[in-house]
Amino acid sequence: MMENKNLVYVLTRITIGVSMLGHGLVRLPKIAKFSEGMVKKFADSMLPDFLVSPFGYALTVAEFVIGILLVLGLFTKKASVGGMVVMISLIFGSCLVENWAVINSQLIHAAFFTFLIWFLHLNSWSLDNLFKK
Repeated sequence: MMENKNLVYVLTRITIGVSMLGHGLVRLPKIAKFSEGMVKKFADSMLPDFLVSPFGYALTVAEFVIGILLVLGLFTKKASVGGMVVMISLIFGSCLVENWAVINSQLIHAAFFTFLIWFLHLNSWSLDNLFKK
């Protein structure tokens, strides 16, 4: 019975990890263009360009790094908390530009991170567990 729970955990961790990794991976080669696009999207919001632009760069790197860590099961708790902080930031930003359509996806990602943090004790199939021994 416990093995099934561990299997569900590792598959969930890898699933959200691949999503985050994919988001960051496709943006890395065009990171400057992605950041510029974010500045344009937030032009009519209350956030100044000097905050939005660096966030576009940081977001890309954060998604990529969090994704790799989760796929590997390395620093899983820190990566999951980092992922939750990213989602909170994205949800806040989506509210500021009234982009209600994407919030559902961001909330689903947040639910995945909540699961990973809540059930961290099931993270036995991971590099975290391997290095703990």
